Amino acid sequence: MKTAWATLLLCLGLLGAAPVMVAAAEPVKTLRYIFPAAETGFDPATARDLYSAHVTQAIFETLYTYDYLARPAKLVPQAAAALPEVSADGKTYTIRLRRGILFTPDAAFKGRPRELTMADFVYSWKRLLDPKLGAPHAWLFEGKVIGFDKLALDAQKTGRFDYDAKVEGFDVLDPYTLRIHLTRTDFNLGMILAHDPTSALAREVVAAYGDVKGEVASNPVGTGYYTLGEWVRGSRIVLERNPHHRVETWDFKGNGTPDDERIIAQMKGKRIGQIGRVDISVMTEDQSRWLSFQSGGTDLFWLDGPLAPKALLNGKLRPELAAKGVQLSRQMDPEVTYYYWNMQDPLLGGMSREKIALRRAIAIAHNIDEEIAIVWNGQAEQVDFPIPPGVVGHDPAYKSLLQYDPALANRLLDRFGYKKGKDGWRTLPDGKPLVIRYVSRNEASGVLQAEVWRKTYLSIGIRMVNDRMIFSDLLKAEQLCKVQSRNYQWMADYPDGDNFMQLYYGPNVNQNNAGCFADPQYDAMYAKTQKLPAGPERDVLYHQMARRIEVTAASRMGYARYRNMLAQPKVMGYKKHPILKQEWQYIDLGG
Repeated sequence: MKTAWATLLLCLGLLGAAPVMVAAAEPVKTLRYIFPAAETGFDPATARDLYSAHVTQAIFETLYTYDYLARPAKLVPQAAAALPEVSADGKTYTIRLRRGILFTPDAAFKGRPRELTMADFVYSWKRLLDPKLGAPHAWLFEGKVIGFDKLALDAQKTGRFDYDAKVEGFDVLDPYTLRIHLTRTDFNLGMILAHDPTSALAREVVAAYGDVKGEVASNPVGTGYYTLGEWVRGSRIVLERNPHHRVETWDFKGNGTPDDERIIAQMKGKRIGQIGRVDISVMTEDQSRWLSFQSGGTDLFWLDGPLAPKALLNGKLRPELAAKGVQLSRQMDPEVTYYYWNMQDPLLGGMSREKIALRRAIAIAHNIDEEIAIVWNGQAEQVDFPIPPGVVGHDPAYKSLLQYDPALANRLLDRFGYKKGKDGWRTLPDGKPLVIRYVSRNEASGVLQAEVWRKTYLSIGIRMVNDRMIFSDLLKAEQLCKVQSRNYQWMADYPDGDNFMQLYYGPNVNQNNAGCFADPQYDAMYAKTQKLPAGPERDVLYHQMARRIEVTAASRMGYARYRNMLAQPKVMGYKKHPILKQEWQYIDLGG
């Protein structure tokens, strides 16, 4: 096949009969990756699962992101030209945008190049507060920006969100400059603006592809490193490198560790975005995923706890895999798995003494160490504090009031009227049957979790029914407060304790407050923390808030898991980042 240039010369009669030598096109570098659960959709405003976020982070861009190698995580510009200029009182942010960033070409733009502007970010943030869309990320801006909440309240009254209405707190000085005026001091806004839901989405795209709510789940058009090439729901996702993305050079410094120096030697000076295609398969079965990696069918692999013994020995790569050149990137994730009991549920919810006693008894009857051993093969560490290791505000010395004690749990149930019948099962204080529904995901780890919890409930004489749900359906039910109890995992969106303490804030019910916990005392303390920078004064409040969660027995903290990522020998430059969902643009594939 002739090049376009050679074809043009032929048309002009400038080439003779001599054959035209055309260089063969370079093969596309394809990274093969696996999701252990299905995605839900690719609208950054509505996606709330980890797997969809992998994709939205690749297709869309936020104003800020994180340095690939810096540890602890370090905020850096992405679409922004520089870090924000912040006033001394932390209430005014001035942000400047890189010029010349283009959305990928799409029919929504009617054949014209479409440049990214600050108005696109403001529009995208307004979507988060549109009641019709029902985004689960409204908490990122609620109560923070002058005049923004009024826009949402007006929409609730009129049934129409006015996207053209001016918000006093969003002052667009020119297409590339935005000044944000906050209602209160907030030194974490830069990290908020690095979180995927704040990505820029063009208004024309929503008009062209939005559903009745205005959600664009299947036609993502962004400015990021990749575009959506192919999508078979719940089965396969193919991303293609965005040829229109600006040129950036790999130049990260690292922390001077041997691992960082090796990565720098492999990658320094290359153009960012060496991977031309990312081919993602959805495989829910542990053994299928492992066989795919073993056979070379997967290049980068998340080694979940159930599979850990196949590749790890005492936390290190097995010698036979290391001899083959397999690579391990291991870290404790900045996450916490906790257990909640739905506070709006008629059986488990409420603040009466007998309801608190029931939740507390269940909490202390559960053997967390046993769950870590059985479900995750020891690939986790128990945590007592709501803020996990690696996140600002974590306290490694904190000790929870809720400790494993099944004997005490049984005495507590006896005392508050949950009597055992002749069949050995407890009843409610009014004599009615006591049956609790524990919901788990339908993959292997969910089955194991259910069995561990069945043993817990059996130890205190309570019948348990296990409902297994597809992950996407579980998330929807949970957002509506329809899940009675389950294990809930939260991984840091940004590395500050606020990201975890907001999980129990009353106004975040139907967003990230999965246990639907609404407590005036907790909410008042949380509101105070919003006015404080990270430091001792805020930490005191965090301790009080943690105690309040325990006293009400709204939930019990569980554990933080280790992330074990395996890479084939040909993968170059890979290191798992603590905050970024994926690192595809920063790595390469060798021969």
